[in-house]
Amino acid sequence: MSIFKIEGGVRLKGEITPQGAKNEALQILCAVLLTPEKVTINNIPDIIDVNKLITLLGNLGVKIQKNGQGSITFQADNVNVDYLETEAFKKEGGSLRGSIMIVGPLLARYGKGYIPKPGGDKIGRRRLDTHFEGFINLGAKFRYNREDHFYGVEKTKEGLVGTDMLLDEASVTGTANIVMAAVLAKGVTTIYNAACEPYLQQLCKMLNSMGAKITGVGSNLLTIEGVESLGGCEHRILPDMIEIGSWIGLAAMTRSEITIKNVSWENLGVIPNVFRKLGITLERKGDDIYIPTHETYKIKTDIDGSILTVADAPWPGFTPDLLSIILVVATQADGDVLIHQKMFESRLFFVDKLIDMGAKIMLCDPHRAVVMGHNFQSQLKATTMSSPDIRAGISLLIAALSAKGTSTIQNIEQIDRGYERIDERLRALGAKIVRA
Repeated sequence: MSIFKIEGGVRLKGEITPQGAKNEALQILCAVLLTPEKVTINNIPDIIDVNKLITLLGNLGVKIQKNGQGSITFQADNVNVDYLETEAFKKEGGSLRGSIMIVGPLLARYGKGYIPKPGGDKIGRRRLDTHFEGFINLGAKFRYNREDHFYGVEKTKEGLVGTDMLLDEASVTGTANIVMAAVLAKGVTTIYNAACEPYLQQLCKMLNSMGAKITGVGSNLLTIEGVESLGGCEHRILPDMIEIGSWIGLAAMTRSEITIKNVSWENLGVIPNVFRKLGITLERKGDDIYIPTHETYKIKTDIDGSILTVADAPWPGFTPDLLSIILVVATQADGDVLIHQKMFESRLFFVDKLIDMGAKIMLCDPHRAVVMGHNFQSQLKATTMSSPDIRAGISLLIAALSAKGTSTIQNIEQIDRGYERIDERLRALGAKIVRA
């Protein structure tokens, strides 16, 4: 297994362009199964999780034509649905959490969809009930094999029929899966408490360009009028807001002057303001973010002087994927902050590695941590550590880049799952990082 060796304490400088959004790509790629016509997707990130899904689509019989520069044309005109019941699929589908989103399109178009219990980050319990309850509401028959953790849904003779449903949680992947099933159902489906993240909006816009009839896009109430069939389209994936937030955190922690290019400001929501609450200066220059060199950054308190709390919430709230970045950036801030991770009970467990590096963090419980910033009066110390998941991995990498000495990060495949050629791109900014 590969490792990163990082010499910390080096100030960086330059421009960096964010990759295509991982979380959008996983939804959009599954949607190609809804039509026999050609679908061209642009700005696809070249990362492990996305490439695994593309391989899975190919094994299902989807034709794949790589056009270069992150553009791929897909055609699902000869899908082998029987592949879903093979041992090869059980192994392949179980290695990627995003594979759950093939179920909705396959159910809608072919009358059945199966998936093994999907993998992904080990950040706590990640239930699938929302997905399957949605399919059941549309009239699908559900089955679950407890011995090999294999899930399945099938159409009844009545087929999928539109209905009103209230999601028990505003799950992004759950909403995407149900929407992709409902677009080919008979009648009208209304989804209350739907996720409304920009990536889900992108999926709905793409489906509408293929002939779907979805209204309420961008709100938590979606109305879907089922259609007989969908056609082809061309779609461009947004820049990855999580990577953009990672680069903001990197610039602050390493006291570097960095410009992040083409960030799609209108789709960043509260992300820039949350970093500003930590005292980080962000300047909007066209569609770019300019971060000047910070010798210090002071955390803002609430109006009454009480400690700032940064918590995750469904969109338009702050994304949970950036809380790990906020936490590590706060270790060198001037001031204190309470990090409240509401959604996943294991996502803060990487803080022991930061504490080993000299960070002042008090883990209150699985969901909350108080960070007491050093204000750069004491550098973090280099160490050897392992990346437990994608977001903790990039946070530890940022910590290592700011630390004194040479750090080693193991299990970097976790970082590669979500960040494209990250070592090469960091070296272009002047970072001293090697892959070994």
